[in-house]
Amino acid sequence: MTYTDFKKKYNISLNEQQDAAVQAVTGPTLLLAVPGSGKTTVLIARIGYMIYGCGIRPEEILVVTYTKAATADMKKRFVKVFGEEYADRLTFCTINSLADKILTYFSRITGKSRFGVADKEGAAIIKEAFRYINHGFATENDIKNIQTAITYVKNMRYTKAEIDKYETEVENFPDIYEAYNNGLRNNQMIDYDDQMVYALRILEKYPDVLEHFRKRYKYFCVDEAQDTSKIQHDIIGLLAAQTENLFMVGDEDQSIYGFRAAYPAALIGFEKAHKNAKVLLMESNYRSRAEIVRAADKLIQYNRNRHEKHVKETKSAGGEVKQINVVSRKDQYGYLAAEIEKSNKEIAVLYRNTESVIPLIDIFDRKGIPYNIKQGEVSFFTHPIVSDIVDFIQFAENPCDVDIFMRIYYKLGAGISKTMAQAACYSCKGDTPLLKWIIRQEAASKYTKQECSMQIKNFDSLKDASGSRAMGIILNLIGYSEQIREKKMDSGKVNVMKIIGEQAERATLIPKRLDELKDLLLAGSDKKANVILSTIHSSKGLEYDTVYMLDMCDGILPGCEEPKRNATPAEKDAYEEERRLFYVGMTRAKESLNIFTFQKDTMSPFSKVVFGTPEKASKTELHKHSAGLKPSLFRQSVVSEVSESEVQELMAKCVEGVRIRHEKYGSGIIVRRDGKKADVNFELYGSVKTLHLPIVLQTKMVALEQ
Repeated sequence: MTYTDFKKKYNISLNEQQDAAVQAVTGPTLLLAVPGSGKTTVLIARIGYMIYGCGIRPEEILVVTYTKAATADMKKRFVKVFGEEYADRLTFCTINSLADKILTYFSRITGKSRFGVADKEGAAIIKEAFRYINHGFATENDIKNIQTAITYVKNMRYTKAEIDKYETEVENFPDIYEAYNNGLRNNQMIDYDDQMVYALRILEKYPDVLEHFRKRYKYFCVDEAQDTSKIQHDIIGLLAAQTENLFMVGDEDQSIYGFRAAYPAALIGFEKAHKNAKVLLMESNYRSRAEIVRAADKLIQYNRNRHEKHVKETKSAGGEVKQINVVSRKDQYGYLAAEIEKSNKEIAVLYRNTESVIPLIDIFDRKGIPYNIKQGEVSFFTHPIVSDIVDFIQFAENPCDVDIFMRIYYKLGAGISKTMAQAACYSCKGDTPLLKWIIRQEAASKYTKQECSMQIKNFDSLKDASGSRAMGIILNLIGYSEQIREKKMDSGKVNVMKIIGEQAERATLIPKRLDELKDLLLAGSDKKANVILSTIHSSKGLEYDTVYMLDMCDGILPGCEEPKRNATPAEKDAYEEERRLFYVGMTRAKESLNIFTFQKDTMSPFSKVVFGTPEKASKTELHKHSAGLKPSLFRQSVVSEVSESEVQELMAKCVEGVRIRHEKYGSGIIVRRDGKKADVNFELYGSVKTLHLPIVLQTKMVALEQ
C-alpha cells in the first residue's frame, strides 16, 4: 500500500513535517517534536504505516513509553484508528516492563529464581539504614531525598568513586546507599532501578539473551526520549544496535527530570552516536494561541545546549499572555481565589513544588472552593523548618515537655549544653518548666540564665500571640532565623508558614491546621472541579484553556543562580533545565497564560525575558484581592499626611514582633525598637533596615499590617 493510499484509507491528515516522520521507518531517526505538535498522532500513524504500508510484522515492533498510563493511552489510540486486529500483537511497554521481560527470560532459561521487587519494603529498609548510619529517625522528607538520590546514581550508572563524590542533601549518603543495597540483598529483593541495572548487565554478559531479544524485536520506537535516563538509553541502544532501526521521539527543550537522571545529552549527541542518523523536526504548535507560542519560543531560544528549532504558531492571535504583578507571594493566593470564585471555566494553577499550593488549599478549604489535585506530596510537613516551628509553638503551650525540649534546646541560642538539657529533663520529669529549672542551677552561666529568662518571656508571648505575630516571635525574638541562616536552610518554607500562620486566629491553632492541610493533600480532591492544581512536572503532556503560573519568583523558578562565565558544565545544564521547566509550564496553556511576577529584586529572570524588564514599581499595576487574606498595603501615591496624634498612636503599636509594610521594601517585622527608631527585617530584601518611625508613619511610607 502506498503512503497516499494509506492516508486516504485511514483518513489521516498530516502536515509536511509529520508526513516525513511517519515515513521514516528504517535507520536511526530522531524526531524533535515541540509542544502541541501532534507527537502521539504521528507515532500512532507511523506504527500503522509500518504494518499496513510496509508489511512489517507487529511482533517485531517495540514501543517504549515513559509511564504505564502513556502505554495504555497509546494502545487505546491505536485501536481507535486501526482497530483491534494487530493491537495485541504489538508490544507497548515502559522501560521497567522491558527490563522485567529480560529478567523473566533469563530466570527461565537458567533456572535461577528471581528476587522480588521492593515497593513499600524499600522505604522500610531506607528508614533502618538511616537510623543505623545517622543515629536518628528519617522523616518523610529524608526518605524522599534518599529515594531520589538512589534513583539518580543507579540510572546514571555511577561507580562507587562517583557515588562517594555525589553531592546531595542527604548526610552520609554513600554509607546509607551501601546499607540500603545490602538490606535489599538480605531480603532477596531488588528495587525498580535495579530491574534496569540487572537487565543491562544480563544483556552485556549473556550474548544468547541479547540475541533472543534482537531476533524478537527489529524496530524500536522510544517516546518521551528526553526523559529517558542514561541506563535506559544504554539498554535500548544495545538492543537496537544490530538493525539500527531506532526511532526516538522527544524534545530536549522539554527535558525537566534531571533530578531523576533524565539524560537529554543522548538527544544532543544522537547524530554522533548513530551513523547516518536523521534528525527530523515537528515545529508547528496546534495547541496554543499565537501570543503564547511566541512568548514561549522567545524564552527557550536562550538555551544553548539544544538543536536549533522554533515553535511555530498555527492558531490565530486572540489569546493572552498576562503579567500579574504582586508585592509578595501571599498576594497571589488572594488574587487567585477572587478570580476563581467568579469563573466557571477550566483553570489550571501550575507551580514548581507542592509547598507553593498549600496556602492556596488553605484558602480554598476555608472558602469552600472545590479543586482537583492529585494526591499531594506531603514531605513539606516533616521538613526540619516546619517541624521546628511546630515544636516552638507546642513548647510555648507546654514548657514542661521534655521530648520537645531535647529537640529545640540548642536552637534557643542560650548556651544550654546537652548535659544541662538532659539533667533538666531528668530532674523535671515533665511536671516543671524546664527553662525555669535551668535558671535556678548554680552550674548555669550568667549568660545562660539571662537568655533563658528572656526566652521564657518570648514563649509566654508566643502562647498568647495571633498566628500572624507568631512567626515574628519565633524568627526574631526566639532567634530561629539565625539557625536558618547558619545551616543555610530553605527559607521558602518559612514564607509558606508565615502565610498559613496569618490565617490562624491564634498561634496554638497552627499545628492542628497543618495536620488538616496534610490530610487534605493525602485525600486528593474533587475530580469534577474545574480548577486543577498541579506541579509543572505533573502537568507535562497535558493542556488547559487557562493557566496560572504560581510562585514564579527568583529562588523558586529558577531555583539556582544564573551561571557565571566560569561556571561548570553541570551548573550551566542545571540552569537550562530551570528555563525548560518554565517553558513547559507556559506551553500547557491554550487560550490564556497568566504569570505572577514580583517586584524587581525577586522577579524571575525568565519572567523578565517574557515580559521585558518591568517598569519601576510606582508605574506598575499591582493587584490587590483580600479573598480571606489579611490585607496588605500595596504601593500607592501619598494623598495626605497622618496627624501628630495618630502618629503617636501608631508608634505605640510598633513593638518587637509586629509586622509592617513599607512602600518600597515590602513586608517586614520589627526586630528591635529603640525610642523613635525601629530595626525592621524586610523579607524581600533579606536585610534589616533602621527606620525613623515618626517620619515614615506621618508620610504613610509605612503602615501596620492588621
